[in-house]
Amino acid sequence: MSSEHEQSNHAANGDHHHPAHLAHHFETPEQQFESGKLGMWVFLATEILMFGGLFCAYAIYRGNHQDVFLYGYGALDKMWGATNTVVLLASSLTMAWGVRAAQKGQQKLLVAMLIATFMGGVGFMCIKGVEYQQKWKHNLFPGTMNAFYYEGGQAKYPEKLKHAIEFIDGRNSGGEASGGGGHAPAGHESTDDSKPVEHSDTVEADSASPVIIPAVFGAPADVSTIKPPANPTEQGVLDSAIDQAGDGSTPSAAHTQILWNDLSGAEQKKVHLFFGIYFMMTGLHGLHVLIGMVLIAWLTFKAFKGQFSKDYFAPVDIGGLYWHLVDLIWIFLFPLLYLIH
Repeated sequence: MSSEHEQSNHAANGDHHHPAHLAHHFETPEQQFESGKLGMWVFLATEILMFGGLFCAYAIYRGNHQDVFLYGYGALDKMWGATNTVVLLASSLTMAWGVRAAQKGQQKLLVAMLIATFMGGVGFMCIKGVEYQQKWKHNLFPGTMNAFYYEGGQAKYPEKLKHAIEFIDGRNSGGEASGGGGHAPAGHESTDDSKPVEHSDTVEADSASPVIIPAVFGAPADVSTIKPPANPTEQGVLDSAIDQAGDGSTPSAAHTQILWNDLSGAEQKKVHLFFGIYFMMTGLHGLHVLIGMVLIAWLTFKAFKGQFSKDYFAPVDIGGLYWHLVDLIWIFLFPLLYLIH
């Protein structure tokens, strides 16, 4: 009886000193904090796996269709992408600062840093909205509504396609109306005023053995037809042609300016896939930013009511982990989509 009485007193004393923020199934605040943090790390691992599938799709697509990727790259604005990167990095700094303020019990500073982080998310989404608005203006939607979408071997929206081509070709050529050495899509043949410049693709070492030089970086070269020159004169002609066409391992700036007529007919029908991947990756990331903003707004509300202290700051710490992951994913997306070409 005495033992049971002592246990009941101990339980009563434990309930009396039980912290308000400690869940009943945890023995100590430290155990609760470590369990919550472990759960967040497991969740973040699943997020990485999800985005990892998109990164694999990006790698496969780019590896198989380099010219298509280089062409679609012209529709993106790296200035806005770089600005968004700076905004997210700054918000990551304020979030880390807010976690530190929560650990030290600095309530006013915590609220200020959470508000600053939330505004960083707002700025990111506004800039992304400007980018998406530009795509909307030029009919570069994801899926079958894209201006480059082909149906039954023909462009589904010929007029929209023409408008989108003019937009991207103008950006890729620095505003100059010059084309490559391919062919225009059906219904959009080049006129005399805007006739594409023909690339010198073929140099004959002799009448039977042409040497085909890739005019566009990423295009395959027919090395099976290369024949050693019969005399030094032919060797000089061949070396000059290779120098003029460019070395595939170190492409010149001109070779990275892909225009619509530089693409083969099969590649022209795959351009819409680039925008599908772009919208999927950036759209899913934007959704995560919105979720993070809701989380930060909730943390700000609780911080404003003084519910965090030196002894209880786990939600701020765990919320910070999520926001840092959102920033980290964008740090990978920005160079992959906007810079690498």
